[in-house]
Amino acid sequence: MIIELPDTSTKAIGAELAKARESHSLTTGRVLTLLVAIDDSGADSIDDTLETLRDASFEHPARVLVLISGDAGAATRLDAQVLVASDAGASEVVVMRLYGELTGHLGAIVTPLLLPDTPVVVCWPQKAPERPADTQLGRIAQRRITNLRRDGNGMTLQRLTAGYVDGDSDVMWSRITPWRGIVASALDRHPGKRILSAEIAGAAGDPSVDVAAGWLASSLNVQVTRRQADPAGSFPITRLALRCEDGDVEVAVQNSHTVCISTPGHADSLVAMGERSDAESLAEDLRHLGPDATYERALRGLSGVDHEL
Repeated sequence: MIIELPDTSTKAIGAELAKARESHSLTTGRVLTLLVAIDDSGADSIDDTLETLRDASFEHPARVLVLISGDAGAATRLDAQVLVASDAGASEVVVMRLYGELTGHLGAIVTPLLLPDTPVVVCWPQKAPERPADTQLGRIAQRRITNLRRDGNGMTLQRLTAGYVDGDSDVMWSRITPWRGIVASALDRHPGKRILSAEIAGAAGDPSVDVAAGWLASSLNVQVTRRQADPAGSFPITRLALRCEDGDVEVAVQNSHTVCISTPGHADSLVAMGERSDAESLAEDLRHLGPDATYERALRGLSGVDHEL
């Protein structure tokens, strides 16, 4: 169900949420408030964003406040839609389109609508600020999630690293969690052997491959070479080779669903690996609302990566 609230206020939105909860017998067991910030240039993908939020909400029922910033020079106005029941998944969603002076006061807009005594998470699914923790929304959130793969604001891994604060995360990092688990499993099959260096190949310009290289450099404390290669299917990483004293451990991605592991003295093995959607990656980020020390080390590890064409 979609309730239209043109030229409205946060007080009226709050009243409508309470009415919808009573009228539709909605549960009150929301586990967090999720703030989603978009501007007009990314508003054409609002349907895709809402679908991602709906899918993620089944694991994390939340109050989702989507803020779409329009023309700051226009007359001040707030138009809203309240989405409940099937249109909101397991959450309750408020889509707010802001114009005029309101575009500069996002923190004040959301404050009356935050759920009491629950964590606050902010997500920028398109354009991310240079320092998320320094924004109005970032200052009231325990977790700040960007999406570097889809960022149209010129955000780079270097800027993301320079602006990192405990609680920051990015969808491109959780996207490679299954692959990282497979790499760890491959090393478990070849214990006690010293790793001399590592090479990782993947799609040019894909930040998931770069941060994977940073993770290897920080975790293994070896020099890592990052090479460009056409991805196998839609997964960005093509191949990893860990140079060990008695032979290489290799993890080669066959396609978006299969990985081949080669270790000295063992037959090659095929392992299933599902590619993650943005919704699945977001759901993982919402499971861990504290600082992600491994992600931070992966960003710092980028300085130990050599890039070769």
